[in-house]
Amino acid sequence: MRFDGKLSRWNEDRGFGFITPILGGDDVFVHVSAFPRDGQAPRLHETLSFEVELNKEGKKRATRVRRPASSRPIAPSERRVARPRQTRSVSGRAVGIALAVAIGVFGFSEYSQKASGGSDAPSDARPAAQADRSSAPAFHCDGRTRCGQMTSCAEARFFLANCPGAKMDGDLDGIPCEQKWCAGAY
Repeated sequence: MRFDGKLSRWNEDRGFGFITPILGGDDVFVHVSAFPRDGQAPRLHETLSFEVELNKEGKKRATRVRRPASSRPIAPSERRVARPRQTRSVSGRAVGIALAVAIGVFGFSEYSQKASGGSDAPSDARPAAQADRSSAPAFHCDGRTRCGQMTSCAEARFFLANCPGAKMDGDLDGIPCEQKWCAGAY
């Protein structure tokens, strides 16, 4: 059942107050959460419409509070306070576009390099020994630099000899991954 009343007391710091019913009776406790989320703070002596429930201790409290100007419930989509739209500057957009283009070019070059077998040289310019590797595994530099990323001693030797930044020869004796893959291989 819905009642009408006026907000007779309000504690802004604690977010609660009391409504005095127009038809008389005891003041009814009201919490800020019972008010519509329309961006308007509760105001003293404001006329309100509300329903009454009992709390855990059996005391009355106001719920589903409405303001008389809006007798219908506030829809959830209307509860949001409109925020001003932020716009980017022209230079900010240009930087974003330039960054997207750079990422695209880098990605395409990496894809092209992997699709062509990882070599920058044309296939007809490769040495014959490199072109005929049917019996040897085909390794190529792909950014791996540590022993834990390798799968064999042969792969570790290839990376140490051909790929920049390989960190697989701790004692600088020319034998990679001695503790893991190439122990006793030489």
